[in-house]
Amino acid sequence: MRNKNVVDVLLERGYIKQFTHEDEIREALEKEKVTFYIGFDPTADSLHVGHFIAMMFMAHMQQHGHRPIALVGGGTAMIGDPSGRTDMRQMMTKETIAHNVACIKKQMEKFIDFTDGKAILENNADWLLGLNYVEFIRDIGAHFSVNRMLAAECFKQRMEAGLSFLEFNYMLMQGYDFLVLNKKYDCTMELGGDDQWSNMIAGVELIRKKEQKQAFAMTCTLLTNSEGKKMGKTAKGALWLDPAKTSPYEFYQYWRNVADADVEKCLALLTFVPMDEVRRLGALEGAEINQAKKVLAFEVTKLIHGEEEALKAQLGAEGAFSGGDMSNVPSIELSKDRVGMELLDFLVENKLIKSKGEGRKLVTQNGLTVADNKVIDFAMKITDELFTDGEFVLKIGKKKIYRVVLN
Repeated sequence: MRNKNVVDVLLERGYIKQFTHEDEIREALEKEKVTFYIGFDPTADSLHVGHFIAMMFMAHMQQHGHRPIALVGGGTAMIGDPSGRTDMRQMMTKETIAHNVACIKKQMEKFIDFTDGKAILENNADWLLGLNYVEFIRDIGAHFSVNRMLAAECFKQRMEAGLSFLEFNYMLMQGYDFLVLNKKYDCTMELGGDDQWSNMIAGVELIRKKEQKQAFAMTCTLLTNSEGKKMGKTAKGALWLDPAKTSPYEFYQYWRNVADADVEKCLALLTFVPMDEVRRLGALEGAEINQAKKVLAFEVTKLIHGEEEALKAQLGAEGAFSGGDMSNVPSIELSKDRVGMELLDFLVENKLIKSKGEGRKLVTQNGLTVADNKVIDFAMKITDELFTDGEFVLKIGKKKIYRVVLN
């Protein structure tokens, strides 16, 4: 039996949003080993779950024999991408960017096989930071129509608030990245999030004009829930891939608690579970859908943090809600001199809730439990009596559980 074309696999799993040339892309991926790239801007010292879908896109392509280039945007991060934003990104120093690049590389190497040239890591700082601006504008800028750029969705959103010329250069730089990688590695395809469509087309057209070669682009669906909102946001902010920023337990719990309607989509996009099984799990209803959520949470956590941490998170979650082993439940330290503080202040301070108003609402709805007792007093204080062997269990709503440990 002939292997499926990777395009069919990506379409079946729900990755692909748009193509520049569907038939030509399908043919190229069928007949040859294609070198492609995805860009990652190092705006933080960790990737988050929004990047994870791009890495899965990359991993499926690699598994079908194609060669990924993971391009870390050390140069473009000096400017900031205006796509999908209504404000200008904060400027970062070269030192911060270099630190972020080093951290991101480690995360990628765990996920994509870079051995023996199977994948390439590049940093666009290597060619962007040494550019002569006048030469760049003469050589590259001449091929960009300002009228067309202003019509691009990524710029349209910023026109009212004010678009700086600094950001206007971003499309030229991203197009130039594709040209450089095309010349250096015969990279003929760019993959990326659907919010990058305008920038990706710019690169495809630049290669056609400068090299008289055909290049391609494919965009990936953004990770959104059934209501169309971006997934991966928690009360503490982004859902990070770095265990120091988002613990494996919190990471596991996020996926364990996704809405029923999002389970099948997440299994298809964020795990390698075969699609027959994905559809079977996604079709479960009522209490049975929890089995699908457990599979989702375990598989995603295993990919990011390894099997051992995924098992610990799973045991912690099961222990927490069945009165079993609590050792893997995340703990929050409270210094002894803070005993006596109000519980709601403690929750806000540790970003477990956004505000005291949210805390009062939880109390009203019987949504806060401390040491097996429902909290009924808005002004309840954390006292010595709550602790047993130096800790107590705190439950927020039906799904969040923590150990508060005296330090």
